[in-house]
Amino acid sequence: MAAISFRNVLKTYGQGAKATPVIHGLNAEVKQGEFVVIVGPSGCGKSTLLRMVAGLEDISGGEIAIGPRVVNQLEPAERDIAMVFQNYALYPHMSVFDNMAYGLKIKKMPMAEIKQRVDKAAGILELSHLLQRKPRELSGGQRQRVAMGRAIVRQPQVFLFDEPLSNLDAKLRAQTRLEIQKLHRELGITSLFVTHDQVEAMTLAQRMIVMNGGRMEQFGTPEEVYARPATTFVASFIGSPPTNLLKHNPGNPPGELTGIRPEHLDVLPTAEHGQSWSVTVEAVELLGAERLIYARLNDEALIIRMSEDNLAPSPGDTLHVKPRADRLHRFDASTGQRLGN
Repeated sequence: MAAISFRNVLKTYGQGAKATPVIHGLNAEVKQGEFVVIVGPSGCGKSTLLRMVAGLEDISGGEIAIGPRVVNQLEPAERDIAMVFQNYALYPHMSVFDNMAYGLKIKKMPMAEIKQRVDKAAGILELSHLLQRKPRELSGGQRQRVAMGRAIVRQPQVFLFDEPLSNLDAKLRAQTRLEIQKLHRELGITSLFVTHDQVEAMTLAQRMIVMNGGRMEQFGTPEEVYARPATTFVASFIGSPPTNLLKHNPGNPPGELTGIRPEHLDVLPTAEHGQSWSVTVEAVELLGAERLIYARLNDEALIIRMSEDNLAPSPGDTLHVKPRADRLHRFDASTGQRLGN
């Protein structure tokens, strides 16, 4: 395994005046053995960044290093990486064993070592009883595990995952996330995992890169990103429902936004002068163990998360809510950057 360094990495398409920048001078250090998730909306540059690490996209500027080697000019095969794609890309006429072993056979590795590597990977991924089956006889989750097994047997320095769970249903996605966590604990190989799904990012990442418009908005642990969003974009993108961003919080200095997550608004039985906000309920969503209250604070939308223990309000009701002072976030309204601590 090896560390990955991004040093002022740039990517543009086209030449001269028609050049379109898609990655804008990204700097980040991924530690050896770390599992880092790159998350952001469609078109933000996350898959492009991953493909630059893999050597599938040219680097327009800056450097990418894997371990001590700058890999800008190296072919994909020389980078000692293994990639798992959204599409399983299995050979339909080959058994699970042969799919996993194919890359090693191409390298003319002795059959005894191939079998040892495949058997070990199959054991980790609970595929041992499926080695003689063809891909058409497998579920989507099993096919994705075969694709991961094919990467594992290569024993690379770095794993690259490009939205590998997108084709799975919700139950299989949750199950496969657990398997990927287990895989990383057992192998400890440096991994980059691209997704647009914030749940995947929050549950898988040791640290996460949040991207927007080709720029890194924040790089930190899931806890840091959730509790201390660096920008209004991070605050609104990470967390469901998103952080409330208010222009007219009483006491707000001009040019500032106040951020407060829905679960950090406490519903009070009565108003507290100077401490609570009076809001008008517009809609209520029942989500089993909790309710989401959609309300208006003056002319601004506000979402409040309530537990099922609270009596559900009705549209038109007035609620008194108190923001937790230690969970308020301040942002510059013009730049979107976090202010203070």
